[in-house]
Amino acid sequence: MFPAHRYYYLHNFQRALDWLGTRYADVLGPAETAFLQAFPALPQASRALLVRLLMRRPTVHRADRLHYEEIGPVVPAAAPLLALGWLRADPVLDWPAWASLHTKDALARRYPQSGLRATLRKAELQAGLETFLGTPPAQPCSAWGAAPGEAIWSVEIAPLVQRLRLMFFGNLHQEWSEFVLADLGVFQYEAVRIDASTRAFQQAAHVDIYLALQALRDGLDAPEPVPAPALREQVLACATAVPWLARRQAKVLFRLGQHCERGADWTEAEQAYRASTYPGARQRLIRVLERQQRHAEAHALATAVLAEAEAGNEAEQQGVMRMLPRLARQAGLAAVPRGKRHGAAPDTLVLTRPADAPRVECVVRDHYARDGASVHWVENGLINSLFGLLCWEAIFLPVAGAFFHPFQRGPADLHEPDFHARRARAFDACLALLQSGEHRARILACYDAKAGIQSPFVSWGLLTRELIETALDCIPAGHLARWFARLLADIKTNRSGLPDLVCFWPAERRYELIEVKGPGDRLQDNQIRWLDYAQRHGLPVRVCHVQWAAMEQGA
Repeated sequence: MFPAHRYYYLHNFQRALDWLGTRYADVLGPAETAFLQAFPALPQASRALLVRLLMRRPTVHRADRLHYEEIGPVVPAAAPLLALGWLRADPVLDWPAWASLHTKDALARRYPQSGLRATLRKAELQAGLETFLGTPPAQPCSAWGAAPGEAIWSVEIAPLVQRLRLMFFGNLHQEWSEFVLADLGVFQYEAVRIDASTRAFQQAAHVDIYLALQALRDGLDAPEPVPAPALREQVLACATAVPWLARRQAKVLFRLGQHCERGADWTEAEQAYRASTYPGARQRLIRVLERQQRHAEAHALATAVLAEAEAGNEAEQQGVMRMLPRLARQAGLAAVPRGKRHGAAPDTLVLTRPADAPRVECVVRDHYARDGASVHWVENGLINSLFGLLCWEAIFLPVAGAFFHPFQRGPADLHEPDFHARRARAFDACLALLQSGEHRARILACYDAKAGIQSPFVSWGLLTRELIETALDCIPAGHLARWFARLLADIKTNRSGLPDLVCFWPAERRYELIEVKGPGDRLQDNQIRWLDYAQRHGLPVRVCHVQWAAMEQGA
């Protein structure tokens, strides 16, 4: 099903251009401004064709494969686009691009003298034809043998429109189809005030840096990547004082380090990790130092990481703590005792496996439900959802650099280290409701008012009003404050790892979270951290290991 208007995609594209013209006039370059001015003046069929082509993955198209009822004949519709240079006829293509325009049958028919048949896999046929043609250089389609009336176009305006899409969304992973999903009601988004002060980019140079970093990141996946030293220098040249762009630079350096590790280029991996502030870079650097037999340096760095304040990265510290005994041994130092795990001793349940073999969590849920508890399989959904409902206003506060466009599930800086600090007053006001006892009314009111609206925390498919009311009856406000405090301390890491099941005993107004592990399954690092935290703060959690009775009998 699509919106009723046959030109829905064209109207949505124009909406985006109008949005950019209003909010980015001082950032747009001459070419972008000219495009925004020229596009609305084109014939409707030409505008529709261009948007259709921009929404397709390849940037080269054969006219005989383009059929759109609302546009009609595409050749006359393309004429104004060709005149403007937005499309190019007879583009220069290399062999893979030329071959990609053809089916296997078409390739075999075009080069019958090769003796290769369409029964081959396309990759084999393409490789065989390349050998037959002598690895030809890039050339116009007409030189490849395209007939005079065979219209083939490349979308020359695509890079400029990609730049506009980046400015609109603040990223390159969202597509124009976001409009369609919103129009259909598939997704609903919170209405947040957005103006020039909240936009993604404040200068054209910031757009340039983003695109340069993206190109360098993509270059790591190229068949013949740029040599690591040169690529590292290019990444470092993308220096910026914009915090979120600086973090993108750090991430590209981290990916470069991983790329060098895979190639056993330890020297370059070390340089990349030392230059990166991305989470996990120091842990990878320790491993690279190990690989180079520089054990004393590796141990010293690990010790420094662990000496940092408790507010440091828990995941990093957990990983480094696990490495420390080995590092000490390699450095010839006194043995370091392994860190004590604080999680409670697990229970073991021996259960009969049902014939229909559902998920082990379902079997354990049904087992505990027989004892009179109200048991729900919620994983991370319940605690996250209660937090998201209570703190909705703080999460969707229109601070600078958080909301760039109307199709955001949550703030763009959600995973940044200063996310909480930038909204501290708003979060304090929301969390204070836990102390006053007003949290119940706020959560239920938000559930009613915001039902179905996209949120990075709220799992609407899981929630019912009954589940929320039961949770609020059974989970003390002080416990919610503890769960929420850790979640807010490191949202990226702590949104996952919570136990699978929640058991409620409404008559006793108590609850318990249960992490379920089936045969052969073991706790993950983020689960261990949550369990340790829960035990330290007196939050009721349990680990339940399941064994199947049938397996024991057959042993």
